[in-house]
Amino acid sequence: MPDVWFLIGASPDLREQILATREFSSAQSSERSPIAGVFLPNAEVASVMGLLHLRGLQNYFVFATPAVQRILKNENRIFKAMDHAEAPVQWQPLALRRRIGCHLSDNPGDAPTFFYSATSMGGAFPEYVSDDFKRNCPPDDASIGLLLEQENKKLFVAPSISGRHSEWLKTAASADVAILDGTLPLGGPEGLLAQYPQDAHGRKILVNLKHNHPVLDESSNEYRAIAEAGFEIAHDGMDIQL
Repeated sequence: MPDVWFLIGASPDLREQILATREFSSAQSSERSPIAGVFLPNAEVASVMGLLHLRGLQNYFVFATPAVQRILKNENRIFKAMDHAEAPVQWQPLALRRRIGCHLSDNPGDAPTFFYSATSMGGAFPEYVSDDFKRNCPPDDASIGLLLEQENKKLFVAPSISGRHSEWLKTAASADVAILDGTLPLGGPEGLLAQYPQDAHGRKILVNLKHNHPVLDESSNEYRAIAEAGFEIAHDGMDIQL
């Protein structure tokens, strides 16, 4: 469905991103936004603050683990504004290791438009949540990688990788495209280049690299290492076709 879009994360500059994206900005004059939902990989400020820019749109879905939903509903009261908006959000739980179909058709008998599943990335909860919350919520819910499947094509997205879990590697390697956190150590025996399955045939794209990261210098040894390993570096406005 070309006129329906889902976001993965909602960064603080989401409004600027919407205005700069033709598929979104061209729909601003219509009564309905093309954004149908947002998948939240974690509850970090960089992943959730942009949700406030979507307040007031028509009903849309927010997919998040139960722990991340509790953070946004109970730990940070500013996000209660989303539930009191004229068009409140519809919360959908992201259960780990479950493959779920997303139905966008008006005909309930139609097959799912796409499937999604979440895997734990072994991260930590944000610093702004209470110690009591951290003690009582499963840490595996803190940060997830997301696998999206449609018409035999797979996209894996993991914008935050702690390095403490490795089960996600098999899922990422099965994807046609894997978008991966570039802040994880890349070199060395424990780095991403060494740990990533050598038999993976899909594209591997690094995101979240700081402007002074050595891999951004195409004359550096670090850049040559990732290029030889088949990794790419994402850039603003990058369009990926599956």
